[in-house]
Amino acid sequence: MTTPRTVADLSADEARRIALRAQGFLGAPDRRSGVRGILRHLGAIQLDTISVLARSHELVPYARLGAVGRKTVEDAYWQDTHSFEYWSHAACILPIEEWPHFAFRRRAYRNRPHWNHDLPDGAYDQVIKQLRSEGPLTATELGGAKRTSDWWDWSGSKVAVERALMYGEVVCVERRGWKRLYDLAERAVPKKLLHDELDDTECLRRLVRLAGRSLGVGTRADIADYHRLKGEQVDAVIAESGLVPVSVEGWGKPAWADPAALETPPRGRHRTTLLSPFDSLIWERARTERIFGFTHRLEAYVPKQKRVYGYFAMPVLAGGRLVGRVDPAREGRTLVAKQVTLDGPKAVPAVAQALAEAATWVDCTTVRVERVDAPDLREPLTKELAGLLG
Repeated sequence: MTTPRTVADLSADEARRIALRAQGFLGAPDRRSGVRGILRHLGAIQLDTISVLARSHELVPYARLGAVGRKTVEDAYWQDTHSFEYWSHAACILPIEEWPHFAFRRRAYRNRPHWNHDLPDGAYDQVIKQLRSEGPLTATELGGAKRTSDWWDWSGSKVAVERALMYGEVVCVERRGWKRLYDLAERAVPKKLLHDELDDTECLRRLVRLAGRSLGVGTRADIADYHRLKGEQVDAVIAESGLVPVSVEGWGKPAWADPAALETPPRGRHRTTLLSPFDSLIWERARTERIFGFTHRLEAYVPKQKRVYGYFAMPVLAGGRLVGRVDPAREGRTLVAKQVTLDGPKAVPAVAQALAEAATWVDCTTVRVERVDAPDLREPLTKELAGLLG
């Protein structure tokens, strides 16, 4: 692919600030549009089973808006058919208006020759029939999610309904007690959106444009990763996506930017907060290292004895930088900072502020700091927290 002439040369700091603003961390938050505005702005919010302070899809709007109620978050996602769950960066909540633009992926699933699970004869038709007469239903209500206690040993009805979800005949309309609640797409998706009329090129062009807008500025790999597209898919449409080529100091690779992000310098108040490891600001490790000089890795699936920062270490964002990590837990109404990593003494007030706000959000009245990577900073951190929590 031939890279076109760049329209702007950005410093590393300018690119970082553009990325922060694009992700909702620089400038006044749009509280009027609230959680739904965050979803539309980001284009995808990742789901994950891990819940420490809260689940990741709750932490994402909290990180941008502050202490928004957790029921408010869930209602914003699922009421009035505002969103749907589908495969994007991973399993994600997506704005319902993007349903037509995932037609390319639904078609790819329908044409997929091999699957990990065999689909029992008649199971697919039975699931559709049951949903039509009784839905919406969970996999358990459809006949059971698993055949045995093994994690991946799905029942025939679970295989069928997940296949139907990938095909687009079924939609996940809510998470109920973390279980997917399935319904027929013909009932759940507004009629004007319920179609697969857009060809693959149009779908990809739209998703590349959305990824560029949500990132502000990114490399080919960054843009591809946002909705898990292939590099060649990005190459095929990026010239017509509306994104513009830019050069970023120190990146060493061609980049593209949202032209609207280049119109005004990114200014405003920085947010100080704990970040979910699955937050779209940091979910791609190479980009996080390139922009913030911060190496981030989720260690939940790393053997305990090999963990460096903790089970669910949450990076701390302050002043537009990543200044530390906190591995949290809860004991009653105490937020426990099991392990804290600080980027020097200057990070203490920011980490204390992030911990205090998070504690209030999850209805904890105290914070207990157990271990700090620099032991001499443990006392200043606990003092700072005492002053914030009273």
